[in-house]
Amino acid sequence: MARLVSFDGAAAGRSIRRLLLVAVVAIGVLYLGCSTTTRVDAGHVGIRVKLAGSDRGVQDMPVVTGWVFYNPLTEQIVLFPTSVQNVVWTQSPHEGRAVDESITFSSSEGVNCNADIGLSFHIEPSLAPKLYGRFRLNDLEKLSDGYMRNAVREAFNDVASKLPVQDIYGAGKSKMLAEVTQKCHDIFGKDGIVIDQLTINGSLRLPQNVNDAINRAMEATQKAIESKNRVAQVEAEATQAITQAHGAAEAARQRAQGEGDALLIKARSEAQANEIIRLSMTPTILQYRAVQQWDGHLPQYSAGSLPMLTFDVGKAGGGTGMDEAAREKRLKDLLEQSKPAGATGAGGAAASPGAIAPADTPAAAPAASH
Repeated sequence: MARLVSFDGAAAGRSIRRLLLVAVVAIGVLYLGCSTTTRVDAGHVGIRVKLAGSDRGVQDMPVVTGWVFYNPLTEQIVLFPTSVQNVVWTQSPHEGRAVDESITFSSSEGVNCNADIGLSFHIEPSLAPKLYGRFRLNDLEKLSDGYMRNAVREAFNDVASKLPVQDIYGAGKSKMLAEVTQKCHDIFGKDGIVIDQLTINGSLRLPQNVNDAINRAMEATQKAIESKNRVAQVEAEATQAITQAHGAAEAARQRAQGEGDALLIKARSEAQANEIIRLSMTPTILQYRAVQQWDGHLPQYSAGSLPMLTFDVGKAGGGTGMDEAAREKRLKDLLEQSKPAGATGAGGAAASPGAIAPADTPAAAPAASH
């Protein structure tokens, strides 16, 4: 048996109305949430700007990164970049903009110098509201191409006007760049702009006549340095030659002195040895030496009587010119003088190696009278 189901149109209408109401409320809440929240990404700060009320204007404290709730009717959140920005002002149309943005400044002589300038900077987050309140810009490209470029150009002109062009083009360029960087730090620091790096890209561009004059001056300076180096080399070589000559002369003098001293020592030693020999030659020793040299044969032919091997002892001993005691004392002194250092003798006296020691009359000496 079929079952009949009745349809209540009024109840269905109420359900539909409730669903529509819930959908509208959800859409309203979603729209309101999207309108009253924003996200501050990393590398940015959100600056809260009051649009109404007694404290309307830029707030001093920036908003941190992340999701931020605000009233779109009375407030505005301005995103301000704080990451490092790089700009270049160059003459080349292939870098930066297609127009000539290079910077020209003058030296103390009034010579115009043109250069390509590179700048890296970032914004201090705590001072971002102050910077935005002053310029009402959150586009740092516009800020750098206007206010910052003018300030950098004025800093270059201020520093370069105190320097000659040769210093700017030469060794003084780094000093000039350091002073310009410091001046830019002082100018931009109060607005919260931190200069990370300021560079001169490439070489400076000078008028052709000035460039030629500087090149000639640098060439002359280089030649002067080379001449000075050659003079120093010649002086060093001359000093070396003089030193070598002095050394050779001193060596020759020392060698000659050594040879002379050796000859003198040898002569003194020989004289002393001869004196010892002379004092040692007593008549008895002379007679003994004569007997030693005789071969025992008498001459086969003689015009007179046979010669006898005898000596006049008185005449033989008189060659010294001193008596026996003086001779022995003198001989003893000479032997003491000629004794090697550290050598000692049993009798207190030692003969020189080259001297002939005095010999006593030998007991076995043959008689000289026949």
